[in-house]
Amino acid sequence: MRETPYLVVDELVAEGNLATMAAHARALGVALRPHAKTHKTVELAHRQLEHGAVGLTVATVGEAEVLADAGLDDLFIAYPLWAVGPRADRLRALAGRVRLRVGADSVDGVRMLARAVHAGRDSAAPLAIAVEVDSGHHRSGMPPEDAAEVAVAALDAGLAVDGVFTFPGHSYGLEAAGPAARDEAAALEAARDALTAAGIPCPVVSGGSTPSVRSADGSVLTELRPGVYVFGDAQQWELSATTSESISLTARATVVSRRDGVAVLDAGSKILGADRAPYATGYGRLLDHPEARISALSEHHATVAFPTGTTIPALGAELRVVPNHVCNAVNLVDELIVERDGIEVGAWSVTARGRNT
Repeated sequence: MRETPYLVVDELVAEGNLATMAAHARALGVALRPHAKTHKTVELAHRQLEHGAVGLTVATVGEAEVLADAGLDDLFIAYPLWAVGPRADRLRALAGRVRLRVGADSVDGVRMLARAVHAGRDSAAPLAIAVEVDSGHHRSGMPPEDAAEVAVAALDAGLAVDGVFTFPGHSYGLEAAGPAARDEAAALEAARDALTAAGIPCPVVSGGSTPSVRSADGSVLTELRPGVYVFGDAQQWELSATTSESISLTARATVVSRRDGVAVLDAGSKILGADRAPYATGYGRLLDHPEARISALSEHHATVAFPTGTTIPALGAELRVVPNHVCNAVNLVDELIVERDGIEVGAWSVTARGRNT
């Protein structure tokens, strides 16, 4: 008997999610390059490739190093890296052993990347960039119509140019997925056209988030990069981007206190994470009690409010908790316990946990 709290993956549900997204990408006629920052595990990375992914997306050099060590050889760091000092050395070494693409959204950025991988004539390593454009999330990314400036600078600096990409992060909102997907297509089309008008081929037009992926425009995009879809979480559930039946990762937690309408669990922010988006109705949900909400969260306590008239689970009862943001929850543990048909069958090491540089 395991001591709670811990994170559990329902292997069969996860496999179903992998197959469903792979089928969607095939039907859309685009490549699938899932974001591994969600699961941070070698096992799921390989399973995504087995389902037809062309490679993996990551957020950091550290995540890329973990996957490269596990034999994955086509990686996209979808982030405007500032690679100086030790990170520059690591990037150059990584580019020397895998097919590597890195995001960039400035002329200074691509010049810095070129210096990093061309530090010495004998140590030069091949590196491709994708120009990041802002499609409405207003985080990183340049105006789409100016994308050619970065692409030209990259070519002048001796880098290859794969194409353009964006993250439609404003899809994380109620009724926001469709409009965000349309913004994504418009921005990527403008960026692609800017490159081709400058005489630069643009074979990769990359986008996608888990909420917006169902509305992605296959006439513009050539590549999708969803991440959360493999597990699902309470955010996706509330946005109707997944259903309770498709949520494959939960925290197993024990009821340690109870009173009328309330149960307190031993799974706090140190295993669930503390994210609560503006649209979220709580700090997490219970898979088997869909009307309940985590109304308060501290480090080791989750206070769950149940609807009036509901029978409150008994002291000692183990419940399945759905974190609001699964990416954060996974990064808080060393391993994911794997179950099949409710029976523990193994554990996956969260190998890229904490690889934030």
